[in-house]
Amino acid sequence: MINSALVAALPLLLVVFSGVAEAASCNATSPCPVSAPCCSEYGFCGTGTFCLGGCDPFGSNTLDSCRPEPICQNSNFTFADQSRILTNSTFFDGNATEYDWVVDKGNIQTSNGSLAMILTEANGGTRLSSTRFVHYGTISATLKTGRWAGVVTAFITMSDVKDEIDWEFPGANTTAGQSNYFWQGVIPTGPNNGEIHGGLTDTYSDYHTYTIDWQPDTLTWSIDGKVVRTLQKTATVNSSGIANYPSTPSRVQLSLWPAGIAGEPQGTVEWAGGMINWSDPDYVSAGHFYALVQSVSVTCTGTQTVAPGSDLVSYVYGGNRSATVPTILYTNSSTMENAASGMFGSPLGGSMGGMLAALGMGVALAVNAVLL
Repeated sequence: MINSALVAALPLLLVVFSGVAEAASCNATSPCPVSAPCCSEYGFCGTGTFCLGGCDPFGSNTLDSCRPEPICQNSNFTFADQSRILTNSTFFDGNATEYDWVVDKGNIQTSNGSLAMILTEANGGTRLSSTRFVHYGTISATLKTGRWAGVVTAFITMSDVKDEIDWEFPGANTTAGQSNYFWQGVIPTGPNNGEIHGGLTDTYSDYHTYTIDWQPDTLTWSIDGKVVRTLQKTATVNSSGIANYPSTPSRVQLSLWPAGIAGEPQGTVEWAGGMINWSDPDYVSAGHFYALVQSVSVTCTGTQTVAPGSDLVSYVYGGNRSATVPTILYTNSSTMENAASGMFGSPLGGSMGGMLAALGMGVALAVNAVLL
């Protein structure tokens, strides 16, 4: 779920971004101009950091205005220290070999092998994003949630076109987790929307491992190794024959955010358990609310595994913005902010060469339609 506290912070974010911003907003039907070609995840045009993780290719000037997305690698992340975390995402330049995570907003602490995400009344919550993207795979997070009404702990995947898969934990209920998914920023209606999975021991006091097993045709949510929900892609096909199923490369995101605050929709406040009590004894004594992350693991789906010595390093969106079924290519195009543009001329010997090589490897995967 998109954190409206982040949206509220847009003016400040636009000031501190390491790119040049224009006031112009952007979306698929109103793309950015050449002067500020990249459509950020918040829907504003700019350059530099605007072109990295979260950059919407369909709201940008051209599909290749956004930098290529760093490709998935099998990983097991622990948090003994912050050496692999860039605590200010505005300094990230697209080099996923240097950092595993960036802090988009808020504050973190590391202690006793765990990472604490901090929420204060002033900071509006904390969100971390992985520097690498996953295009199908199995992602697990071992964490302890918050326990306060209105405070939401989240472990999700989020693509640049707003495909999203969620584990969320409203703090008023510490014996359950909630699974959900979105397609292109829209939550499906009917029987395939969010579900609640109860019967857990205290999610604040006890670590649990929450898993998203995201494959091309099946999506499974698990808790401590036990499957609690399975969704078939075929069950998401709408009346137009389009599968409303997450299918585009996504970052892993961890967050602690304030849903119970003024300005949030009433339904969101109620879902989160009510308004946040900033006079709660826990908050008063510590000066913040928090959630703890012990580890995160990522196992990439076999078709995207990169062999040692391979020059495939990134995902790019292929086709054109009018295509109803865009294509994801696996390429050797640089993910770096200051790398040469025109990425479709470089993958594996040119755009046609890149397409044919990707097809030959079974990794040019058509993804669901984007309604333009």
